[in-house]
Amino acid sequence: MIPPGSETWRVRVTKDTLVFSAAHFITFNGNICERLHGHNWRVEAEIEGPLDENHYVFDFIALRDGLQSLVHELDHRVLLPDRHPSILVEVSDDQREVKATFENRRWIFPQEDCVILPLENTTAELIARWIGKSLVSRLKLKHQHGLSRLRISVEENFGQWADCWLTLHSEVSESRSEQAST
Repeated sequence: MIPPGSETWRVRVTKDTLVFSAAHFITFNGNICERLHGHNWRVEAEIEGPLDENHYVFDFIALRDGLQSLVHELDHRVLLPDRHPSILVEVSDDQREVKATFENRRWIFPQEDCVILPLENTTAELIARWIGKSLVSRLKLKHQHGLSRLRISVEENFGQWADCWLTLHSEVSESRSEQAST
């Protein structure tokens, strides 16, 4: 018999359809702002946890469909951060335009072409975190028995990946709950 905890199980979804084309710009080194440019971003996800009563970690189809929905929301859009300390993003009163400003630079976009993300910067790392947190919420991953981690990987350019690992289950809080119930 295999001792408990000696095996690690993961499922991973990576598909040719989990791709979105989107424009962005980021700032770095304090006051340097890139030019507006686009990428064909790719996304994959991996969930870690024990096998359930059906002997799988998580349903591949649910994971794929959840990612596909998020990818669709980002596809053919301009990605803008709403928490950047130096980039101001404003939606016009009539909801038709979005204006982004950084120092003396200004961009105006049709509102339907933008996704304003709750991020400090539209880096691949933070986009991966946003996708991951959105997936956790939509698929209720924290409520799935025993799931421990979710990894979201975002490729912004061929061979350039950013990974974000999100903890889904805290063994410390579970062991405290077990101790409290005994």
